[in-house]
Amino acid sequence: MGNMGPKVIVGMSGGVDSSVAALLLKEQGYDVIGVTMQIWQDERSEAQESCACSASGDKKSTDDGREDTGCCGLSAVEDARRVADHLGIPYYVMNFKKEFRQYVMDYFVEEYLRGRTPNPCIACNRYVKWEALLNKSLALGADYIATGHYARIDRLENGRYCIRNSVTAKKDQTYALYALTQDQLAHTLMPVGDYTKEEIRQLAQDAGLPVAHKKDSQEICFIPDHDYAAFIEREQKGRVPGPGNFVSESGEVLGRHKGITHYTVGQRKGLNLSMGRPVFVTAIRPETNEVVIGEAQDVFTDHLTCSGLNFMAIPDLTEPRCASAKIRYAHAGAPCLMERIGPDRLRVTFDEPVRAVTPGQAVVFYDGEYVLGGGTIE
Repeated sequence: MGNMGPKVIVGMSGGVDSSVAALLLKEQGYDVIGVTMQIWQDERSEAQESCACSASGDKKSTDDGREDTGCCGLSAVEDARRVADHLGIPYYVMNFKKEFRQYVMDYFVEEYLRGRTPNPCIACNRYVKWEALLNKSLALGADYIATGHYARIDRLENGRYCIRNSVTAKKDQTYALYALTQDQLAHTLMPVGDYTKEEIRQLAQDAGLPVAHKKDSQEICFIPDHDYAAFIEREQKGRVPGPGNFVSESGEVLGRHKGITHYTVGQRKGLNLSMGRPVFVTAIRPETNEVVIGEAQDVFTDHLTCSGLNFMAIPDLTEPRCASAKIRYAHAGAPCLMERIGPDRLRVTFDEPVRAVTPGQAVVFYDGEYVLGGGTIE
Protein backbone atom coordinates (compact mmCIF):
# COMPACT_ATOMS: atom_id res chain seq x y z
CA MET A 1 0.00 0.00 0.00
CA GLY A 2 1.35 3.45 -0.92
CA ASN A 3 1.16 6.61 1.09
CA MET A 4 -2.40 7.91 0.77
CA GLY A 5 -1.90 11.34 2.37
CA PRO A 6 -2.51 14.56 0.43
CA LYS A 7 -0.30 14.80 -2.67
CA VAL A 8 2.30 17.60 -2.58
CA ILE A 9 4.80 18.59 -5.28
CA VAL A 10 7.96 20.02 -3.71
CA GLY A 11 10.08 22.42 -5.76
CA MET A 12 13.58 21.01 -5.28
CA SER A 13 16.74 22.86 -6.25
CA GLY A 14 19.30 20.49 -4.80
CA GLY A 15 19.86 22.87 -1.87
CA VAL A 16 19.41 21.99 1.77
CA ASP A 17 16.24 24.04 2.41
CA SER A 18 14.02 22.47 -0.25
CA SER A 19 15.50 19.03 0.47
CA VAL A 20 14.47 19.30 4.12
CA ALA A 21 11.04 20.60 3.06
CA ALA A 22 10.54 17.32 1.19
CA LEU A 23 11.87 15.34 4.18
CA LEU A 24 9.54 17.08 6.67
CA LEU A 25 6.45 16.65 4.50
CA LYS A 26 7.21 12.97 3.94
CA GLU A 27 7.55 12.52 7.72
CA GLN A 28 4.20 14.30 8.17
CA GLY A 29 2.50 11.71 5.97
CA TYR A 30 2.15 13.58 2.69
CA ASP A 31 2.47 11.83 -0.67
CA VAL A 32 5.57 13.75 -1.81
CA ILE A 33 6.82 14.23 -5.39
CA GLY A 34 10.02 16.19 -6.11
CA VAL A 35 10.27 18.56 -9.08
CA THR A 36 13.08 20.75 -10.35
CA MET A 37 12.05 23.63 -12.61
CA GLN A 38 14.21 23.80 -15.73
CA ILE A 39 14.40 27.44 -16.78
CA TRP A 40 17.78 27.86 -18.45
CA GLN A 41 17.53 29.29 -21.95
CA ASP A 42 20.58 27.73 -23.55
CA GLU A 43 21.31 24.01 -23.81
CA ARG A 44 25.11 24.41 -23.76
CA SER A 45 26.41 22.75 -20.62
CA GLU A 46 28.07 25.86 -19.21
CA ALA A 47 24.80 27.77 -19.56
CA GLN A 48 22.95 24.94 -17.87
CA GLU A 49 25.33 25.32 -14.98
CA SER A 50 24.97 29.08 -14.76
CA CYS A 51 21.40 29.99 -15.60
CA ALA A 52 18.82 28.53 -13.33
CA CYS A 53 16.29 29.00 -10.60
CA SER A 54 13.97 26.88 -8.54
CA ALA A 55 10.64 26.71 -6.85
CA SER A 56 12.52 26.00 -3.71
CA GLY A 57 13.62 29.13 -1.96
CA ASP A 58 17.15 27.70 -1.87
CA LYS A 59 20.17 29.74 -2.83
CA LYS A 60 23.30 27.70 -2.75
CA SER A 61 26.86 26.81 -3.65
CA THR A 62 28.92 23.63 -3.65
CA ASP A 63 30.27 21.66 -0.70
CA ASP A 64 33.84 22.81 -1.20
CA GLY A 65 32.92 26.49 -1.23
CA ARG A 66 32.91 26.99 -5.00
CA GLU A 67 29.91 29.01 -6.08
CA ASP A 68 27.39 26.64 -7.64
CA THR A 69 26.27 29.16 -10.18
CA GLY A 70 22.58 28.50 -10.19
CA CYS A 71 19.83 26.67 -8.43
CA CYS A 72 18.76 24.44 -11.31
CA GLY A 73 21.91 23.90 -13.34
CA LEU A 74 23.01 20.34 -14.07
CA SER A 75 24.62 19.89 -10.65
CA ALA A 76 21.39 21.11 -9.01
CA VAL A 77 19.35 18.52 -10.89
CA GLU A 78 21.81 15.79 -9.90
CA ASP A 79 21.73 16.83 -6.23
CA ALA A 80 17.93 17.04 -6.17
CA ARG A 81 17.73 13.60 -7.81
CA ARG A 82 20.11 12.14 -5.20
CA VAL A 83 17.98 13.60 -2.39
CA ALA A 84 14.77 12.23 -3.94
CA ASP A 85 16.39 8.80 -4.28
CA HIS A 86 17.50 8.96 -0.64
CA LEU A 87 13.96 9.88 0.47
CA GLY A 88 12.37 7.29 -1.82
CA ILE A 89 10.12 9.81 -3.59
CA PRO A 90 9.38 10.21 -7.34
CA TYR A 91 11.38 13.00 -9.04
CA TYR A 92 10.86 14.94 -12.27
CA VAL A 93 12.37 17.89 -14.13
CA MET A 94 9.74 20.24 -15.61
CA ASN A 95 10.40 22.78 -18.35
CA PHE A 96 9.40 26.37 -17.54
CA LYS A 97 11.78 28.14 -19.94
CA LYS A 98 9.07 30.09 -21.75
CA GLU A 99 7.50 31.44 -18.56
CA PHE A 100 10.86 32.36 -17.05
CA ARG A 101 11.94 34.20 -20.20
CA GLN A 102 8.68 36.18 -20.36
CA TYR A 103 8.02 37.02 -16.74
CA VAL A 104 11.52 37.29 -15.31
CA MET A 105 14.30 37.89 -17.84
CA ASP A 106 12.36 40.15 -20.25
CA TYR A 107 10.84 42.09 -17.33
CA PHE A 108 14.31 42.52 -15.76
CA VAL A 109 15.74 44.04 -18.94
CA GLU A 110 12.76 46.33 -19.62
CA GLU A 111 12.79 47.74 -16.09
CA TYR A 112 16.47 48.66 -16.30
CA LEU A 113 15.90 50.35 -19.67
CA ARG A 114 13.15 52.41 -18.00
CA GLY A 115 15.63 53.61 -15.38
CA ARG A 116 14.15 51.38 -12.68
CA THR A 117 15.67 48.65 -10.47
CA PRO A 118 13.67 45.42 -10.81
CA ASN A 119 13.23 42.59 -8.35
CA PRO A 120 13.37 39.41 -10.44
CA CYS A 121 12.88 37.04 -7.48
CA ILE A 122 9.46 38.53 -6.74
CA ALA A 123 8.39 38.19 -10.39
CA CYS A 124 9.72 34.63 -10.48
CA ASN A 125 7.86 33.71 -7.30
CA ARG A 126 4.56 35.14 -8.48
CA TYR A 127 4.48 34.02 -12.13
CA VAL A 128 6.82 31.05 -12.46
CA LYS A 129 7.27 29.21 -9.17
CA TRP A 130 3.66 29.65 -8.15
CA GLU A 131 1.47 30.35 -11.16
CA ALA A 132 3.18 27.99 -13.62
CA LEU A 133 4.26 25.26 -11.19
CA LEU A 134 1.02 25.34 -9.20
CA ASN A 135 -1.17 25.13 -12.32
CA LYS A 136 0.84 22.20 -13.64
CA SER A 137 0.81 20.50 -10.23
CA LEU A 138 -2.95 20.85 -9.75
CA ALA A 139 -3.45 19.48 -13.28
CA LEU A 140 -1.41 16.43 -12.22
CA GLY A 141 -3.75 15.85 -9.29
CA ALA A 142 -1.64 17.40 -6.54
CA ASP A 143 -3.31 19.07 -3.56
CA TYR A 144 -0.39 21.39 -2.76
CA ILE A 145 2.98 22.67 -3.85
CA ALA A 146 5.71 23.21 -1.26
CA THR A 147 8.94 25.22 -1.15
CA GLY A 148 11.95 25.67 1.09
CA HIS A 149 11.29 29.35 1.79
CA TYR A 150 11.86 30.73 5.29
CA ALA A 151 8.28 31.91 5.81
CA ARG A 152 5.06 30.57 7.28
CA ILE A 153 1.49 30.53 5.99
CA ASP A 154 -1.34 31.16 8.44
CA ARG A 155 -5.09 31.37 7.97
CA LEU A 156 -6.37 34.42 9.84
CA GLU A 157 -9.66 34.87 11.70
CA ASN A 158 -11.02 36.86 8.74
CA GLY A 159 -10.59 33.72 6.62
CA ARG A 160 -7.69 35.08 4.57
CA TYR A 161 -4.42 33.25 4.01
CA CYS A 162 -1.35 35.23 4.97
CA ILE A 163 2.43 34.99 4.88
CA ARG A 164 4.00 35.29 8.33
CA ASN A 165 7.64 35.87 9.24
CA SER A 166 9.75 32.76 9.71
CA VAL A 167 11.00 31.98 13.22
CA THR A 168 14.45 33.26 12.21
CA ALA A 169 14.70 36.93 11.24
CA LYS A 170 18.16 36.29 9.80
CA LYS A 171 16.80 34.14 6.95
CA ASP A 172 13.27 35.56 6.63
CA GLN A 173 12.06 35.53 2.99
CA THR A 174 8.57 36.99 3.37
CA TYR A 175 9.50 40.19 1.49
CA ALA A 176 9.84 38.29 -1.80
CA LEU A 177 6.49 36.53 -1.34
CA TYR A 178 4.06 39.44 -0.89
CA ALA A 179 2.61 39.08 -4.41
CA LEU A 180 1.15 35.58 -3.90
CA THR A 181 -2.62 35.35 -4.30
CA GLN A 182 -5.15 33.85 -1.89
CA ASP A 183 -5.65 30.85 -4.19
CA GLN A 184 -1.90 30.25 -4.41
CA LEU A 185 -1.47 30.48 -0.64
CA ALA A 186 -4.37 28.06 -0.08
CA HIS A 187 -2.46 25.43 -2.07
CA THR A 188 1.04 26.07 -0.65
CA LEU A 189 3.05 24.53 2.20
CA MET A 190 6.21 26.09 3.67
CA PRO A 191 7.46 23.69 6.35
CA VAL A 192 10.93 25.26 6.67
CA GLY A 193 9.58 28.52 8.17
CA ASP A 194 9.25 26.88 11.59
CA TYR A 195 13.02 26.28 11.87
CA THR A 196 16.30 28.18 11.97
CA LYS A 197 18.93 27.51 9.30
CA GLU A 198 21.06 25.66 11.85
CA GLU A 199 18.13 23.38 12.71
CA ILE A 200 17.48 22.72 9.00
CA ARG A 201 21.11 21.68 8.49
CA GLN A 202 20.92 19.41 11.55
CA LEU A 203 17.72 17.76 10.27
CA ALA A 204 19.42 17.16 6.91
CA GLN A 205 22.50 15.70 8.59
CA ASP A 206 20.44 13.46 10.90
CA ALA A 207 18.51 12.13 7.89
CA GLY A 208 21.73 11.50 5.95
CA LEU A 209 20.81 13.90 3.11
CA PRO A 210 23.76 14.35 0.73
CA VAL A 211 23.29 18.17 0.65
CA ALA A 212 23.33 18.77 4.43
CA HIS A 213 26.40 21.04 4.27
CA LYS A 214 25.88 22.74 0.92
CA LYS A 215 26.54 26.48 1.24
CA ASP A 216 24.09 29.28 0.41
CA SER A 217 24.69 31.88 -2.28
CA GLN A 218 22.91 35.11 -3.10
CA GLU A 219 23.35 35.96 -6.79
CA ILE A 220 20.57 36.53 -9.31
CA CYS A 221 20.41 33.07 -10.84
CA PHE A 222 20.51 34.08 -14.53
CA ILE A 223 23.38 36.59 -14.05
CA PRO A 224 25.96 34.55 -12.11
CA ASP A 225 28.76 37.06 -12.77
CA HIS A 226 26.67 39.96 -11.31
CA ASP A 227 27.30 42.07 -14.45
CA TYR A 228 23.73 43.24 -15.05
CA ALA A 229 24.71 45.85 -17.65
CA ALA A 230 26.56 43.31 -19.81
CA PHE A 231 23.60 40.92 -19.59
CA ILE A 232 21.19 43.67 -20.69
CA GLU A 233 23.55 44.61 -23.53
CA ARG A 234 23.60 41.00 -24.77
CA GLU A 235 19.83 40.70 -24.48
CA GLN A 236 18.98 44.01 -26.18
CA LYS A 237 21.64 44.77 -28.76
CA GLY A 238 21.04 48.22 -30.22
CA ARG A 239 18.38 49.27 -27.69
CA VAL A 240 20.64 50.02 -24.75
CA PRO A 241 21.41 53.75 -24.44
CA GLY A 242 25.13 54.45 -24.30
CA PRO A 243 27.06 56.96 -22.19
CA GLY A 244 25.38 60.18 -21.10
CA ASN A 245 25.70 62.97 -18.57
CA PHE A 246 25.86 62.92 -14.80
CA VAL A 247 23.89 66.03 -13.80
CA SER A 248 23.03 67.85 -10.60
CA GLU A 249 19.40 68.35 -9.55
CA SER A 250 19.56 71.81 -11.18
CA GLY A 251 20.85 70.39 -14.47
CA GLU A 252 24.56 71.24 -14.20
CA VAL A 253 26.67 68.68 -16.08
CA LEU A 254 29.08 66.99 -13.64
CA GLY A 255 30.67 64.34 -15.85
CA ARG A 256 29.94 61.35 -18.09
CA HIS A 257 28.32 58.05 -17.09
CA LYS A 258 28.71 54.61 -18.73
CA GLY A 259 24.99 54.11 -19.46
CA ILE A 260 21.91 54.16 -17.23
CA THR A 261 21.79 50.37 -16.87
CA HIS A 262 24.95 50.57 -14.75
CA TYR A 263 23.30 52.56 -11.94
CA THR A 264 20.64 52.41 -9.25
CA VAL A 265 19.24 55.00 -6.82
CA GLY A 266 21.38 55.34 -3.70
CA GLN A 267 24.55 54.08 -5.41
CA ARG A 268 27.85 55.64 -4.27
CA LYS A 269 30.54 53.28 -5.51
CA GLY A 270 31.68 53.07 -9.12
CA LEU A 271 30.60 56.58 -10.15
CA ASN A 272 34.18 57.75 -10.87
CA LEU A 273 33.28 61.38 -10.16
CA SER A 274 35.94 63.58 -8.54
CA MET A 275 33.74 65.80 -6.39
CA GLY A 276 35.97 65.92 -3.30
CA ARG A 277 33.19 64.37 -1.19
CA PRO A 278 30.91 61.32 -1.31
CA VAL A 279 28.06 61.75 -3.81
CA PHE A 280 25.14 59.47 -4.66
CA VAL A 281 22.73 58.63 -7.47
CA THR A 282 19.41 60.29 -6.59
CA ALA A 283 17.46 59.65 -9.81
CA ILE A 284 17.76 58.08 -13.28
CA ARG A 285 16.18 59.83 -16.28
CA PRO A 286 15.93 57.43 -19.24
CA GLU A 287 14.15 60.02 -21.42
CA THR A 288 17.25 62.27 -21.40
CA ASN A 289 19.82 59.53 -20.64
CA GLU A 290 20.87 61.39 -17.50
CA VAL A 291 21.91 60.13 -14.07
CA VAL A 292 21.18 62.68 -11.32
CA ILE A 293 23.82 63.11 -8.60
CA GLY A 294 23.26 64.54 -5.12
CA GLU A 295 24.50 64.67 -1.55
CA ALA A 296 23.92 62.08 1.17
CA GLN A 297 20.85 63.88 2.48
CA ASP A 298 19.30 63.94 -1.02
CA VAL A 299 18.98 60.13 -0.93
CA PHE A 300 16.51 60.34 1.99
CA THR A 301 12.75 60.86 1.63
CA ASP A 302 9.73 60.54 3.89
CA HIS A 303 7.23 59.35 1.28
CA LEU A 304 6.68 57.19 -1.81
CA THR A 305 3.89 56.06 -4.10
CA CYS A 306 3.39 52.47 -5.18
CA SER A 307 1.19 50.53 -7.61
CA GLY A 308 0.73 46.92 -8.73
CA LEU A 309 -0.85 46.28 -5.35
CA ASN A 310 -1.52 42.89 -3.80
CA PHE A 311 -3.23 42.63 -0.43
CA MET A 312 -2.80 39.57 1.75
CA ALA A 313 -3.84 39.79 5.41
CA ILE A 314 -6.53 42.32 4.49
CA PRO A 315 -8.87 42.18 1.46
CA ASP A 316 -8.19 45.82 0.57
CA LEU A 317 -7.17 49.20 2.00
CA THR A 318 -10.29 51.33 2.37
CA GLU A 319 -9.04 53.85 4.94
CA PRO A 320 -5.60 55.09 6.06
CA ARG A 321 -3.70 52.55 8.11
CA CYS A 322 -0.42 52.45 10.01
CA ALA A 323 2.04 49.67 9.24
CA SER A 324 5.72 48.84 9.04
CA ALA A 325 7.14 49.01 5.50
CA LYS A 326 10.21 47.30 4.05
CA ILE A 327 11.55 49.05 0.93
CA ARG A 328 14.15 46.40 0.06
CA TYR A 329 14.98 42.83 1.02
CA ALA A 330 17.59 43.76 3.63
CA HIS A 331 15.63 46.73 5.06
CA ALA A 332 14.58 46.31 8.70
CA GLY A 333 11.23 48.03 8.09
CA ALA A 334 10.06 51.53 9.07
CA PRO A 335 6.79 52.81 10.58
CA CYS A 336 4.52 54.44 8.02
CA LEU A 337 0.99 55.51 7.11
CA MET A 338 -0.61 53.92 4.02
CA GLU A 339 -3.30 55.89 2.15
CA ARG A 340 -5.13 54.98 -1.05
CA ILE A 341 -4.85 57.64 -3.78
CA GLY A 342 -6.22 55.69 -6.76
CA PRO A 343 -7.66 52.34 -7.87
CA ASP A 344 -4.19 50.76 -7.87
CA ARG A 345 -2.06 53.34 -6.04
CA LEU A 346 -1.04 54.06 -2.47
CA ARG A 347 0.80 56.98 -0.93
CA VAL A 348 3.10 55.89 1.88
CA THR A 349 4.33 58.47 4.41
CA PHE A 350 7.14 57.43 6.77
CA ASP A 351 7.46 58.64 10.36
CA GLU A 352 11.16 59.30 9.68
CA PRO A 353 12.93 59.71 6.31
CA VAL A 354 14.20 56.44 4.76
CA ARG A 355 17.24 55.97 2.55
CA ALA A 356 17.23 55.16 -1.18
CA VAL A 357 13.60 54.59 -2.07
CA THR A 358 14.16 52.92 -5.45
CA PRO A 359 11.61 52.86 -8.29
CA GLY A 360 10.98 49.28 -9.45
CA GLN A 361 11.68 47.70 -6.08
CA ALA A 362 8.91 46.33 -3.87
CA VAL A 363 7.51 47.98 -0.78
CA VAL A 364 6.01 45.37 1.56
CA PHE A 365 3.73 46.24 4.48
CA TYR A 366 3.67 44.35 7.77
CA ASP A 367 1.42 44.26 10.81
CA GLY A 368 3.75 42.68 13.33
CA GLU A 369 4.78 39.32 11.88
CA TYR A 370 2.09 39.30 9.17
CA VAL A 371 2.29 40.59 5.60
CA LEU A 372 -0.55 43.03 4.92
CA GLY A 373 0.40 43.33 1.27
CA GLY A 374 2.72 45.27 -0.99
CA GLY A 375 3.32 46.93 -4.32
CA THR A 376 5.96 48.26 -6.69
CA ILE A 377 7.59 51.60 -5.88
CA GLU A 378 6.86 54.25 -8.52
